[in-house]
Amino acid sequence: MSLFIDHVVITVADIDKSIHFYSNVLGMELQEFLSTTDNAKRKSLKFGTQKINLHEASKPFKPHAHKPLSGTMDICFLSEINVNDWIKIFDKFDIKIEDGPAIKTGANGPIKSIYVRDPDKNLIEISNQNY
Repeated sequence: MSLFIDHVVITVADIDKSIHFYSNVLGMELQEFLSTTDNAKRKSLKFGTQKINLHEASKPFKPHAHKPLSGTMDICFLSEINVNDWIKIFDKFDIKIEDGPAIKTGANGPIKSIYVRDPDKNLIEISNQNY
């Protein structure tokens, strides 16, 4: 199949807290751009060839999800950094590990995963394919 994910949108309560988490903790690159529909300044977080667009819950961009609510996402990121090293990174930022390390089923087979929450309580899974 010739479909790939280009970006996803996260609805956030506090954009600055989300930027801190995704850029300083997870290491994503903050990018700003102008919307092609209304010239509004937008923020996204780039990682690999994908990005996460941030929409503030108090003023979502159009079009948006049917119910744009913060804290409703569950996403898995594959990492080349060992999940045991991620545990140390999360400890440094005083971020609690919700679950794991544990073997789970990824899109292409078994993965070793840990789970944390972002500032909006979205469930963030960090995984290794070749553990």
